[in-house]
Amino acid sequence: MGDGPVDPRRRVPRTDTLLADPRLAAASATLGRDRVKAVVTRAQERARRGELHPDDVRDAAVAALPAPGPRVVLNATGVVLHTNLGRAPLSSAAVAAVMAAAGHTDVELDLSTGRRARRGRDALDALAAAVPDAGAVHVVNNGAAALVLAATALAAGREIVVSRGELVEIGDGFRLPDLLESTGARLREVGTTNRTTLADYAAALGPQTGFVLKVHPSNFQVTGFTSATPVKQLATLGVPVVADIGSGLLTADPLLPDEPDAASTLRAGATLVTASGDKLLGGPQAGLLLGDVALVDRLRRHPLARALRVDKLTLAALAATLHQPDTPTRTALHADPGVL
Repeated sequence: MGDGPVDPRRRVPRTDTLLADPRLAAASATLGRDRVKAVVTRAQERARRGELHPDDVRDAAVAALPAPGPRVVLNATGVVLHTNLGRAPLSSAAVAAVMAAAGHTDVELDLSTGRRARRGRDALDALAAAVPDAGAVHVVNNGAAALVLAATALAAGREIVVSRGELVEIGDGFRLPDLLESTGARLREVGTTNRTTLADYAAALGPQTGFVLKVHPSNFQVTGFTSATPVKQLATLGVPVVADIGSGLLTADPLLPDEPDAASTLRAGATLVTASGDKLLGGPQAGLLLGDVALVDRLRRHPLARALRVDKLTLAALAATLHQPDTPTRTALHADPGVL
């Protein structure tokens, strides 16, 4: 009698036996039983095909488990606001606020009257208090969304006048011109990549002008024979000026003298300022809109605003960040201004 191969199908462990393994049972609690069962089934099939010894099915299933995400990582890059690592780490106050908001909250309910209330009023009030120069404020789900909302409401079917030197790529292959043109607006490019004057903007204005856009090119710098037109000069053109400052710096910081802030930009004459909440502000991903009362109300009531609105967890984190601005980002900045 020869020692022929053993048919592995007779010894493949049963599914319920495998799922009872402590490692797989623990994974079921975080990943869900169906996902873990699917992994177990694939390991069993491998054993039935003879690719895997039946005794190794348990270990193979454990090894094939998907990692629960997002996974905590150590940021050793030296860059605090690292896009690939989620940008700003939330403060302990913001984390606690998110935990508290995870259940039922009064996100759109006035507890004193029992009636519907303004969504996210705590975060909005805190943002307005942080930038008194803004007549009104609104929040959407990220910085690009803030600009899209402004372009849709003010310039769909019309023109946005913008310097060629500020038509930036914002990451992952997405470019500002594509983003703006997706709203139905037309770009009226003025000046050159290194020099754009007030006269360039003025010559481009006409009945089809929706607004003039000023973009802070925060991820690159052009040096040498250059010139740019500041918001203060653009505000003399007699049309709305939308300034995308990008970083979310609300007020001037002496450690960042070249970084535009919302308060100073509004005082310079910008009609609307857009910014991100998860950069220098140190809060959650959000798009901040600050500016003229009538304009912000127009944006807030636009149908697209509903699609771009933020959830209760973001509102809770944003409010906590604004109430207690000693964030990890701010701490890192004041420890070493070069880490951003």
